[in-house]
Amino acid sequence: MEAKAGDNPDSLMALTTAFCLRNLRRTMCYLGERNKLCLRSDVFLPSEICDKLVNTYTELVHMDSNFEPQDGFFQLFSDPHSTRLTRVQLREDFVRDRDLEAIGKQDLIELHLTNCNNLSAHSLRTLTRFRQTLVSLSLFGCSRIFYRKGGAPLACDEEEEEERPASKQAPETDFSFQGFNRLRLLNLGGLPEEVDAEALLKPLPALTSLDLSGVPLPKAAFLAHWKERLASLVLYNVDLSEELINTVVELGHLSCAVDLHLDISRERNSKFKMTRKILTAIVQGLVNLVSLDISGHIMLDNCTVPHFEEAMGRPSIEPCKSSIYPFQELKRPLQFLGLYNTTLCNVTHIPAYKVTGSKNEDQVLNAIEVYTEFRPELAHRAINQLFDIARIQHCSQLLRALQLVIAALKCHKYDKSIQVTGSAALFYLTNTEYRSDQSVRLRRQVIQVVLNGMEQYQEVTVQRNCCLTLCNFSIPEELEFQYGRVNLLLLKILEPARQDESIQRIAVHLCNALVCQVDNHHKEAVGKMGFVKTMLNLIQKKLQDRMCDQVMEFSWSALWNITDETPDNCQMFLNCKGMSLFLDCLKEFPDKQELHRNMLGLLGNVAEVRALRPQLLTPQFISVFSNLLDSKADGIEVSYNACGVLSHIVFDGPDAWAMEEPLRDMVMDKMMDAIQSWDVTSRRNINYRSFEPILRLLPQSIAPVSQHWATWALFNLVSVYPSKYCPLLIKEGGIVLLEKVLELQTSHEETKDMARKVMEQCENFKEDPMETTR
Repeated sequence: MEAKAGDNPDSLMALTTAFCLRNLRRTMCYLGERNKLCLRSDVFLPSEICDKLVNTYTELVHMDSNFEPQDGFFQLFSDPHSTRLTRVQLREDFVRDRDLEAIGKQDLIELHLTNCNNLSAHSLRTLTRFRQTLVSLSLFGCSRIFYRKGGAPLACDEEEEEERPASKQAPETDFSFQGFNRLRLLNLGGLPEEVDAEALLKPLPALTSLDLSGVPLPKAAFLAHWKERLASLVLYNVDLSEELINTVVELGHLSCAVDLHLDISRERNSKFKMTRKILTAIVQGLVNLVSLDISGHIMLDNCTVPHFEEAMGRPSIEPCKSSIYPFQELKRPLQFLGLYNTTLCNVTHIPAYKVTGSKNEDQVLNAIEVYTEFRPELAHRAINQLFDIARIQHCSQLLRALQLVIAALKCHKYDKSIQVTGSAALFYLTNTEYRSDQSVRLRRQVIQVVLNGMEQYQEVTVQRNCCLTLCNFSIPEELEFQYGRVNLLLLKILEPARQDESIQRIAVHLCNALVCQVDNHHKEAVGKMGFVKTMLNLIQKKLQDRMCDQVMEFSWSALWNITDETPDNCQMFLNCKGMSLFLDCLKEFPDKQELHRNMLGLLGNVAEVRALRPQLLTPQFISVFSNLLDSKADGIEVSYNACGVLSHIVFDGPDAWAMEEPLRDMVMDKMMDAIQSWDVTSRRNINYRSFEPILRLLPQSIAPVSQHWATWALFNLVSVYPSKYCPLLIKEGGIVLLEKVLELQTSHEETKDMARKVMEQCENFKEDPMETTR
């Protein structure tokens, strides 16, 4: 038996890191003065562990709603004698100036800050502490780090800074990269236009990789400063000019045989137009070019080989066969070529091992992979195209597709467009067609990102997509590891009185499925979340609209499931005026068979709770139950459930029957007539997890009709579904209780006859358990 793709377990390092972070005080920390989190004095951690702790902490804060950020966490790494940090990756708004300052004494080699909008110029000063050791630095999307708030001095208190309005920001002019002599890789994507990129970068002597995405470059000549070394230059969404292109081409002439990556792609419109001549100059000039991205460029003239002149045979990556003229000049195929959102991706022969585009699944997946982290606007489009592939065609790289969409949803939790397209793609990628290829671990990752989306966005499209995706899973089994969380989110969706009809229907269906076939402690926990009240509110709303639709029926079904052997939830149903709604629904929708069955099933659960039965023992309710004995709705189900409710009530004896009308004996006679009218071979629309509520009605003489109903129920179930119910009856001691029925003089002969047949059926099953008839 082969393991499914993506089924590798988490490493021991990953598991222990997450455990320690969730249990800091039980593992490596204690609470010091003023409840300050402190590292234990006997703990010394190398960089491999510290890096993992900090980076996993960032991921948990970002992705896991159950994970509580720890105040003072970064302070644990303030002393390099006990903790060593070398490679740190922090993202999003939870990172503060004080967090970076806390690790200021560490000898960081790599610091990647992504979209950290709460960092101010205070953190620029902290950066200078790492200047002796820093090799790789990313400040992508951290534009506010280059501002002082309100023109305040750097030494001002951080709390004060945070109170100042953002509009009073002044650019930070004192910062310089002077002394960052080891810095090789720098990402300044999104640098504000008020900051002079040339002046900022000039002091850096040894850059080999520079990302200036979206940065205005009125003068480009300064880039030649790194002509001897530069191996990667990213100018995504930079306004190109002839001067800039000439400077870039010059880099290739002068660089010392360094493999070069050039990215001049764009997403927005530009005055600059790419021509065959310019593209040829780039390819000829950059002799060591191994990677090029020209995505988003409109070609001013045609630079593709006419179809009838193209090289024959299968698609080739040989430059001499290239369908794009300028690339015929290449000495060898490119490792990567970005052609996304261009017409060039559609040609036959492309001289590159990896291509982004929209022609086929491979190009689209490459685009998602390459652009997700720093270009969500492109990743969003590519995921949309993957959605069409999964929906209309067939996704042949399922594991890769799922992993890429999951990564995009994790990375861009706050990007609504990614959440909308990503959740829609997940719906098609997790449906039945692809299910057999997916591991438990992978499907759990899908559930996690779907729940994150539901948590973050109350917007209709995201909520609908997420709910629909959850419907692709086995419920409740596959959702049990997030049971409380998913129920809370669904109840929150159902809270508004006026909700989108389709979301309401899907959410109620999921709620119903989640409380079906689960342990009682799960039902009790969900009951405490307000499940019963929410369902009754939905029913009340549908009653006001005089509408009996799926939402109405699912809501009653969900109440039937959640009250099964759960007295607290039954009590909640009564406390929330559930009986009044039952009578109103019965009156408003007299012909809705499924509705009646669900309502009576629920009341059967309530009637099983002895302490609650007096609340059902009113002339009005007993008359209603008694009349429903004659119902032919849904086969025997409504009549059977009504008789079940009455069986428990009459079982309390004549003394409890404190009313003159209807008479107890008349009701019991009517019950007997109803039972005798049922076909014992009826197939059932009911599911018993335990026979305990039925078995307690057997060994008694106070209400023989209740005993008769219970015996009939057992006879029907073990006859029609022997493989399911014979073992259950034997396991729960039902045979001994049936023998007592035979011994009681008050038992009807018909009851005894059925009891013998039940025992006989179970005996036969034990002898021949290979039951095949269904």
